[in-house]
Amino acid sequence: MTMTTAPAESRETRLRRLHMRSMRRGTKEMDILLIRFSKARLDQMDAEALDAYEGLLEENDQDLYQWISGQAPAPDIHATLVAEIAQVAASG
Repeated sequence: MTMTTAPAESRETRLRRLHMRSMRRGTKEMDILLIRFSKARLDQMDAEALDAYEGLLEENDQDLYQWISGQAPAPDIHATLVAEIAQVAASG
């Protein structure tokens, strides 16, 4: 029996998927913050940065909101990206 693997996702497909995940979060606040960030920055991010963003999207919306709004410190693994999202949110 031969196992086949699915073809790798193209960058364009990945960006579209991450844009969709950014705007369909579950809370309106996070939809607004993350879609603004995704429109401003995702196209310029390399694969490693997209991996980090995808990992961040796995987090709970309530935690994300507290981190981005400065109500609670973000975990070290997400701190740089959270700061960047907060900066985009403040400039928008």
